[in-house]
Formats: sequence, C-alpha cells, structure tokens
Amino acid sequence: MNTATAERSRAEQARSTPDSEQLPLPRLGFIGTGWIGRLRMQALLKAECAEFCQVFDPSESAAREAAQLKPGMRISASIEDLLAADLDGVVIATPSAMHARQCEQALASGKAVFCQKPLARTAEETARVLKAAHDADRLLGIDFSYRHLSGMQQLKTMIDSGELGDIYAADLVFHNAYGPDKDWFYDVEKAGGGCVMDLGIHLVDLAMWLLNAEDAEDVASHLFQQGKQITKPCRVVEDFATADCRLGEARVRLTCSWNAHAGRDAVIEVRLYGTRGGAAVVNQQGSFFDFEVSRFDGTSQTVLGSYPDDWGGRALTAWAKSLRQSSAFDPAVVQAIKVAALIDRIYGR
Repeated sequence: MNTATAERSRAEQARSTPDSEQLPLPRLGFIGTGWIGRLRMQALLKAECAEFCQVFDPSESAAREAAQLKPGMRISASIEDLLAADLDGVVIATPSAMHARQCEQALASGKAVFCQKPLARTAEETARVLKAAHDADRLLGIDFSYRHLSGMQQLKTMIDSGELGDIYAADLVFHNAYGPDKDWFYDVEKAGGGCVMDLGIHLVDLAMWLLNAEDAEDVASHLFQQGKQITKPCRVVEDFATADCRLGEARVRLTCSWNAHAGRDAVIEVRLYGTRGGAAVVNQQGSFFDFEVSRFDGTSQTVLGSYPDDWGGRALTAWAKSLRQSSAFDPAVVQAIKVAALIDRIYGR
C-alpha cells in the first residue's frame, strides 16, 4: 500500500464512526458573506448539520445580513478574531486573491476549512494550501459543486466499472451570456484568470474526477479578450477560451466564455464518448441550476439524474458531515493540484 492509499484508508476509517449521529455538530465560522456565502449558509441551515457561531465580512451590512440567518451568531471584528474563537472549521467565500492566504491562516489556527473555488490562483499557491492542510492534519474541502448533481455519482460508478468502456474523448462547454459583476474578476492579479478560472475550472475538475485522471498532457490553448487573441503569459483576463489536452487516453476539449451570444443564459455541457457507451451532463433551457445527467447506448438514452434538484450546497454539507466525524486531512483533496496545474498550462504560466 502506497503512502497516498494508506492516508486515504486512515481518513475513511476515521469517518466510519457508526454512531456519528450522537456526535456534536461541528462549530463553524464564516469568512465572506456575500451572496454566495449566504447561499451556502442557507444550504447548511436546511441540512441542520452544523452549528453557526461567527461571521466576518469587511462589509458590515453583509455581515449583519448573514448573522440574521441564525439567531445567536456573533459578528467578528476581524478574521483574527474569528479564528481565535472555539470553532471546528471555517467556510471561506471571499475574492479569489484571498483564498490561499486565508486558508493557510485558518489551517494554522487548527481549523478545518471549506473554500469556494478556486482554492488558489495558481498551482504554486494550491500546493501551499494542500501542504498546510496535510501538515495540520485538518480536513480541507473545495466547492466543486457539479460533482454533486443528481445522477453524477451513478455516472462515475459506471465509468469506474467500465460500463461505458474506455473513455476516449470528452467535450466540456461553459458559455455564460453575462459577465461577473465584481471589478476584481477583471484583474488578472486578483482573479488569477478570466472565464477559464471562473467557469472552465468547474468542468476541468469534473472531467478529472470522473476519469480518475492524472496529470494532463499535450495541452494547447487559445485565449481571447473581446475577439482578439491574448499573448501568453496573460496580463489581462480572457472572456473566451479554447483548450485541448489529453487526460489518460481521453482527448478533452474545453470551450468557455463570458458575455456569450449563446441565445440563452448559459450553455453548460459535459459530453463523454466511450467504446461501450456515452454520457452527458447538460443544463436545461439555458438554466444555471437545472441539469440532466444521462447515459447513452446507441440511440437510447437513460436519464440518471434530473431536476428540480437542490444541488448547490451539497459539497459544503458533505464536508460538514465529514467534519462531524473527523477533522483529519482527507487525501482525496490533492486532485486540486492536478486541476490547478492544468489551469496554469492553459494560461501559459
């Protein structure tokens, strides 16, 4: 048994407590309570799988609005104040430039961490956070929420079992008819990138997870801003991108964009082609929230998961439930470095 397998086995054993329902709920603090932070808080409230203790946001109004979600929550004066509290973990939903530093700060204080994607802006930053979590032996989670769509785990089981044969190609598409409404998204130093970092990273993670992929090879990309190709390494953020790579034996193509003339709010698709079957994850009627997950056999289609499906907060609630059982580091999170390395290569850095 290699080191990674041994660590994974220990982590799974730590989380297999049969009477976990009798364990106390994890005490959580929330750093960053904008709309996505509050949305995730609401998912946790609905799941009733954590205690809400403290919040911090540099915007006093955002912090107050979040604190009103759960009576008794304390508003912290600073991140340091929040991290000094008696908490089991923290949920970070701040601008991307702050993620790595705040994760390291929280892990150093002995707290488990759940962070919005991206975990960091570069592979180097990502590696630092993963090392901090490993060294502190603390649970680290990332909000790659598409893994938790209805039917997605069934699809992964089919792929792992060989039911679809060898996956030899995949198409990943994420076009958003709108662009981000925060200025920092358009600053390459703060955001780490444009539409690839904002949108494409979700599908890159999903493909690597579904295919159990190791490092990407044969990476090529073309990045554009307002129709003009960007010279790499990028000094500005892209609003349209295409990329090709090889994940194991599968050729993978990614296309993503902001402000797309897509005829609908969004086009979000993952299509997999195997020697014994195919599969697709497709948003419905341009929705950002309604998806259908299907398996294909020739001309026949089997729907594995559909909508309505309240999937957005499942990554966080799964992390909170794991934390209730054990705060120990889970080595499955190290896939994040492979995702970050591929994103770096797409950006030519």
